[in-house]
Amino acid sequence: MSDIRIATAEDQVLLDKEAKYCSYGDTVHYIDPPRIFSRCEGSYVWDTEDQAYLDLQMWYSAVNFGYANPRLNNALKQQIDTLPQIASQYLHKGKIELSEMIAVDAKKKFGLDGRVHFNVGGSQSIEDSLKVVRNASNGKSLMFAFEGGYHGRTLGASSITSSYRYRRRYGHFGERANFIPFPYHFRGPKGMTKEEYGSHCVQQFARLFETEYNGVWDPKVGQSEYAAFYVEPIQGTGGYVIPPMNFYSELKQVLDQHGILMVVDEIQMGFWRTGKLWSIEHFDVQPDVIVFGKALTNGLNPLGGIWAKEELINPKIFPPGSTHSTFASNPLGTAVGLEMFKMTSEVDYGAMVMAKGKYFLEGLQELQKRFPIIGDVDGLGLALRCEICGPDGFTPDKATLDYMVDEGMKGDMLVDGQKLGLILDVGGYYKNVITLAPSLEISYPEIDLGLKLLEQLLTRAMKR
Repeated sequence: MSDIRIATAEDQVLLDKEAKYCSYGDTVHYIDPPRIFSRCEGSYVWDTEDQAYLDLQMWYSAVNFGYANPRLNNALKQQIDTLPQIASQYLHKGKIELSEMIAVDAKKKFGLDGRVHFNVGGSQSIEDSLKVVRNASNGKSLMFAFEGGYHGRTLGASSITSSYRYRRRYGHFGERANFIPFPYHFRGPKGMTKEEYGSHCVQQFARLFETEYNGVWDPKVGQSEYAAFYVEPIQGTGGYVIPPMNFYSELKQVLDQHGILMVVDEIQMGFWRTGKLWSIEHFDVQPDVIVFGKALTNGLNPLGGIWAKEELINPKIFPPGSTHSTFASNPLGTAVGLEMFKMTSEVDYGAMVMAKGKYFLEGLQELQKRFPIIGDVDGLGLALRCEICGPDGFTPDKATLDYMVDEGMKGDMLVDGQKLGLILDVGGYYKNVITLAPSLEISYPEIDLGLKLLEQLLTRAMKR
């Protein structure tokens, strides 16, 4: 095990400049000293000393299709040579065709007509969805959302994100959501199956509508004070918590009975992360609004957006100028998005992701048998979780996971004579969950490598 890594002289010059000139507000300095990276390809990134790191989080699932994916990079390069820029008030072919592709797919899967509205990223698209929902509900500003949910850090998005720390210093612009417990079975009541616990959570939510005195429902006129329920089908920052398969269909019944929209946040789990284009497809429900971002362009260009049902977003109810961004539906982003759709349609991409995810999860389950500090593992497609706990296999152990992350970033692990680092992401209610989001293009030997590196980190953690 190596000592604390010392920055090179060249890196130290840059770090000194960063300390003086860069805002720390948009950077998380988890590692001391922070690592500076110089190139990337596939499942790997390299630092300025040309040390390779296997990346198992892929920019918070923004780079689903691997770093420097040649096909997607070429789509961007070709667009630069034709129509690299155009104001978002004007039309171009890419915007129209990408909208059609998303809307036609939604019609096929959910049986609903709808339209697509673009913006520059996930949080901005959440803001647009809030406008759509408020507009359609005659200005209702109250929303339901989940404990453990994350929807962004803009003022509107942070109001429906359960972490108070994202709001604490800024106050409220509008109303904070009513946060409802998520069916986190590993930490739920004992004695229930996962499906029973899912039904129990729905029943606890449904009781809010039994009487006017529960504060959300007026039975005399049959109206709720709440406009929508914002859900991540699989919680992202909350620790890749996968709910029971019966949960959302039962929840949607309650919402439909009381005229409350379901807004599905697919920013982190969309675009095949779970083996489906949208993770909500696993749960047999019809969403009213879908919000997307991140992997649409494989991280090459900021582009996000929403799909909404026709009655929520048609030009009569949501007319021109209802919301606007200078760089929305930019031609570089839409070109990459179109190529991504074409690329993933040429093979059974979902089956490929599910097979790799099953293989990776089986490897994690084998590690769980050998290391008592792994309390829980789970996964859907290539969205995988590994919860680090104390010796009892249940008490959250953030300190041990922090240690493992730091050790992974030292770049000093040896596998078959090759020195490597490992990039992990931390999530969960107690910040004790490894949230694994590898490239969907990851090879089986790279999955094996990732498991070997995790084994080394777990061994170090047990010996410290």
